[in-house]
Amino acid sequence: MKKVLIFLLFSFFYMKTQPLRPDHRFNWKYHSVDKIYIRIFKFEREMEIWVSDVYGFRLYKKYEICKLSGGFGPKRREGDLQVPEGFYYINDFNPNSKYHLSLGINYPNESDMILTNHKNTGGLIYIHGDCVSVGCIAIGDKNIEEVYYFIKGSKERVDVHIFPINYRYFKSLAYLDSEIKSHPELLEFEKNVFEGYEYFEENLTPPVVSVDRSGKYIFN
Repeated sequence: MKKVLIFLLFSFFYMKTQPLRPDHRFNWKYHSVDKIYIRIFKFEREMEIWVSDVYGFRLYKKYEICKLSGGFGPKRREGDLQVPEGFYYINDFNPNSKYHLSLGINYPNESDMILTNHKNTGGLIYIHGDCVSVGCIAIGDKNIEEVYYFIKGSKERVDVHIFPINYRYFKSLAYLDSEIKSHPELLEFEKNVFEGYEYFEENLTPPVVSVDRSGKYIFN
């Protein structure tokens, strides 16, 4: 498993030493927000909202994910109960959701369609309220109210990037190591997902994401 170890060491030493913290002085109600960006970390059950203004992107707030079904790896078929991994955006607002309020993401994306071996990839993946999940991301009613109306006010597309772990933490890297050893077929996919995380960490701006013929994500 030399490739796994090299991948993990590479990911760890590329990270900045100090974790980013929310700027609690930033209040979106009184500032003009140019763009909103969401990062989700499955293992840590954490969702970050980043905002940009004249000063660039800043971490606005972190939310605990109340419930998240499935486990390590991408979603590849209907009924696997997996939360996807990859690069998405908000494509639906549902004020009448049975889970209070919900924000849809564009799963399956182009990469998912290329990489799946199943005719039915499933769909209808949402960030929503309540605390239940069958492939979605539940953050509770109070949190979804705040997030829903904040995002609904955005004039630009809101990207949602979903990662297996937060690569800053030793415990998370150990988990990733264990899971890749159990699922070596996912190594190249997970390395590709990490590249998208790395791009934002280096540039503090979300990448423009495209997909090549093999289903691999390309970041610019």
